[in-house]
Amino acid sequence: MNGLGFIGAGNMGEAMIRGVIYSKLYPADHVIVYDTEEGRSEELRKCFGLVAAPSINELLSLCDIVVIAVKPQALQGVLDCISKDAARGKTFVSIVAGVKVAVFERALGEGAKVVRTMPNTPSQVGMGSTGVFFSTESDPSVRKRVLSIFSSFGQVAEMPREDLMDVVTALSGSGPAYAFMFVEAMTDAAVRAGMGRSEACLLVTATLEGAARMVRDTCKHPAELKDMVMSPGGTTAAGVEALERGAFRATVMDAVLSAWRRCRELGGQ
Repeated sequence: MNGLGFIGAGNMGEAMIRGVIYSKLYPADHVIVYDTEEGRSEELRKCFGLVAAPSINELLSLCDIVVIAVKPQALQGVLDCISKDAARGKTFVSIVAGVKVAVFERALGEGAKVVRTMPNTPSQVGMGSTGVFFSTESDPSVRKRVLSIFSSFGQVAEMPREDLMDVVTALSGSGPAYAFMFVEAMTDAAVRAGMGRSEACLLVTATLEGAARMVRDTCKHPAELKDMVMSPGGTTAAGVEALERGAFRATVMDAVLSAWRRCRELGGQ
């Protein structure tokens, strides 16, 4: 059985499961889950109609691609349960933040293929952003299937070097938190000016979603799109001036670079 396995099924694992099943990339009975949290695998079985494996060994026997979706502190315990014989010939897809491919290769043996990825929380609503790094030359069909898994719930960018995965973590992995803070701040400002919070939040989120779509679909530089909004002496020019006084762009750059440096520290670099 060429199933897709998930060791660990928290929020991100569930988002991936939803994506591959709802997009019909995998039939539900070819998705196998094992989670150490009592009742979690059974909960997902009832929700999606997938297969709840009683053990990691049982899951490995049914799958050729296995997603490892556990917290970093739980990873060693998972790797200790996987023998090199059981891992041979299988592709392991890691979504574990900050953990290098070499850690998996040492534990799983030379016969296993390892793919390092970093999806983000908007994957839960089908609008994820995922960075992917293939550590070794893989079978083209397997490579296509791995990319299809992440494409089923958002956009995918393949990284040519593993060190760039730390940038992915700082940018799109942590990025939703920066965006949520911006949404909160803009909403609070509108409330301060007298608008209801629900109306303000609706307008802010629609504005940011539309602006992001314009950058992607028009292929214009963000500065060009900004200038299209900013009339001489107008309201936008006044707002942009206030952002510049607050070192808005420098602060955002510092946030991403600080997260990048922290990711490298966690990875022992």
